[in-house]
Amino acid sequence: MTAAGRPGAAPSAGGPGASRWAMLAVLCSSLLLVAMDATILNVALPSLIAHLRPGPLEQLWIIDIYGLVLGGLLVTSGAVSDRFGRKLLFLTGFVLFGLASVVAATADSSWQLIAGRVLLGLGGAMVMPSTLSLIRTIFTDDRERALAIGIWAAVAGVGACLGPLIGGFLVEHFNWSAAFWVNVPVVVATVVAGLRLLPEYRAPQHGPLDWPAALLSVAGVVALAWGIKHVAKGSADPADVGVLLLGCLLLALFARRQLAAHDPLLDVRLFRNGPFLAAALATLLAMLAIGAALFLISLWLQYVHGYSPAQAGLRTLPSAAAMLAGSLSSPWIMHRTGVRTVLAVGLGALVAGFLLLALTPVPNGYPVVAGVLALLGLGDGLAMTAAASVLVSSVPPRRAGQAGAVSETAYELGVGLGVALLGSVHGALFTRHMTGLPLGGAELAEARGSVGGAAEAARRAGGETGRRVLETARAAFDDALTTTAYVSAAIVAVVTVITVWLVPRGFKVTGGH
Repeated sequence: MTAAGRPGAAPSAGGPGASRWAMLAVLCSSLLLVAMDATILNVALPSLIAHLRPGPLEQLWIIDIYGLVLGGLLVTSGAVSDRFGRKLLFLTGFVLFGLASVVAATADSSWQLIAGRVLLGLGGAMVMPSTLSLIRTIFTDDRERALAIGIWAAVAGVGACLGPLIGGFLVEHFNWSAAFWVNVPVVVATVVAGLRLLPEYRAPQHGPLDWPAALLSVAGVVALAWGIKHVAKGSADPADVGVLLLGCLLLALFARRQLAAHDPLLDVRLFRNGPFLAAALATLLAMLAIGAALFLISLWLQYVHGYSPAQAGLRTLPSAAAMLAGSLSSPWIMHRTGVRTVLAVGLGALVAGFLLLALTPVPNGYPVVAGVLALLGLGDGLAMTAAASVLVSSVPPRRAGQAGAVSETAYELGVGLGVALLGSVHGALFTRHMTGLPLGGAELAEARGSVGGAAEAARRAGGETGRRVLETARAAFDDALTTTAYVSAAIVAVVTVITVWLVPRGFKVTGGH
């Protein structure tokens, strides 16, 4: 099944249909694992806190460093896959992903776990651009490609939604490290199948890799994410603002270098195309919404309502079911109404979900949260599938790695920034509402730092003091969640207007050029 590895070799995509769909199954199995790891620790966080005792900032890094590292490396990985082989990078990255899972699973400190998550991000960055770019070259028929991308988007989105469910089951029946051990057998099986089934593809390019540009892109994304994270906390010092500005400067220098390059890592001129830019923005916002919502709602289910990890994970299923429905119906709707309608409806569903959460009187009940999750899942499925179709159809096959990198960067940065930005906003509001506590010193600081810290402080205090701390924390979490939902709705609403404005009426995807 493997095409020749010479430059410009194309896979034998015209072969039997079963072969193409078998290849898609291999790609989707890896994508499911990488996507799940973006959210699988959400419900494992209480167990992890009790074992490793990370501080509030370490907790956020444990959750979102994976997505931020992955997002920062995707542009470089997309260029490497185009030059040296998409199958080669895919399999190498997935082996690294398996090894990194072992590092994380055996962690006995917060920083070892963070290091393991960094390596997982590196492996995931090598895998993800290859999945979408191989779909672009394997499926040459427009209708088949649209369906394949719909399945791909469904797997990516459902993976993010299933992360809390699978993580909760593993934590409750084993411990938090099982959330990483589960990766290992899947990695082994996928690598064996990939070696047999996947085609190789190298773009007909001869220019050397621009390593200075690669460093600019990675450093720029990481600095930007760091700055946003700390500024969003509301207590940023001048150094944090400086890092944020540095990230913007580095990315501007990267864009300038790419404009002058004969063979760029990323052809930034693609963003002059309105539908291409709209698709990137839609993916970023869709995943920002679901990333933040799953993180905060998972904490809400466990700390405010006292559900076990498995029970909390089970209650996030409405998002997965709605995501699946949205992703699989998006190609059909897009074919009949065009991209603009699907993006507008999808992003509009995200706005409606956040407004439902914001406008419902606190304390919230689970039926309201289930409705919120369903709206967010449906919106993500519709918007992300349409956006991915636009991105991969806007470039020739030899640039498919770049399109995949843009799609996956927006996807992973969306999840990471959702937790970093909206999670930090929620954390700052939570701290502001944690007043009048019958605690002092380090205990007070821990309780005001996060809802997990408050639960731990309440457990140690016990009695009436513990009960008051828990009641205050639950009310503070609800109030902070309401305000964060308003902020989220406003952000998505603005980008929805911009996205719809950028896409011409009746625009439909084609086979690229």
